[in-house]
Amino acid sequence: MKKCFYLLIALAISTISFAQTPDQWEKIKGEINVFMANDLGRNGYYDQKPIAALMGKMAEVIEPECIIAAGDVHHFDGVQSVEDPLWMTNYELIYDHPELMISWLPILGNHEYRGNTQAVMDYSNISRRWCMPNRYYTRVFKEDNTSIRFVMIDTTPLMSKYRKDSDKYPDACKQDVDQQLQWLDSVLSVAKEEWVIVVGHHPIYAETPKSASERTDMQANVNTILQRHKNVAMYLCGHIHNFQHIRQKKNHIDYVVNSSASLSREVKPTPHTVFCSSESGFSVITADQGELCLHMVDKNGNILHTIRKITFIE
Repeated sequence: MKKCFYLLIALAISTISFAQTPDQWEKIKGEINVFMANDLGRNGYYDQKPIAALMGKMAEVIEPECIIAAGDVHHFDGVQSVEDPLWMTNYELIYDHPELMISWLPILGNHEYRGNTQAVMDYSNISRRWCMPNRYYTRVFKEDNTSIRFVMIDTTPLMSKYRKDSDKYPDACKQDVDQQLQWLDSVLSVAKEEWVIVVGHHPIYAETPKSASERTDMQANVNTILQRHKNVAMYLCGHIHNFQHIRQKKNHIDYVVNSSASLSREVKPTPHTVFCSSESGFSVITADQGELCLHMVDKNGNILHTIRKITFIE
């Protein structure tokens, strides 16, 4: 039986020594390409509009298959319905570049849980590019000899702080936590793709002033499952509004915090931090046979840091 082993090579690229141009963007393009953005719902303010324009410009070159929207598309209280004006001011009128008229794969963030979470899923019936079949789901991309599976999970109900606050997060306590975790375990058990990436809104590991119970709940509920499956290459999230790449000792998974695509926050390294940055931006995920990369891109289009994983088949 074939066995896959992951070798990590992490590269921090200086924005001064590595000026970014469309020609440079072309060089990072893989057989499968995906953008990831989150914490972006600011009605176009802060860095949201220029980052949206940059995403469109880079999409002209990289041609992503889809855009992962990893939660908090709508600050601060989610949306009330599929006709909420925030759909226009936070999303449709901001991400209007022709190359961004592709599939968006969303998940719910804690701010969506302050509003009508069902409306976020129902918007799939309104917008052709908004593709959210459920609160958690999986999507596979295949191209030639390359395959990648994204496992999209719903993290807010997995944390006690949100489940207990039914006034502010009314739908969190209504979700079946065990059912979702059993689903996650079952999907990872049968996944045969070369690359498997799990995406949630909240971090498992991160430097942040936010409540420590968020990470301990995620470690207990999600990370225990991820650790059982050696095919999981990365766990990607948002929520913290900065870039972080964390790698624990004797752990095959890279934990990535994707920065805000609108308003970023300061960050400092921890003993397990490979890289961190307080820049706003988004990430570009590229996959080829034998190689998976995640490129952290700032608001000026500079690649700040690249995570590269290589498979060796035995």
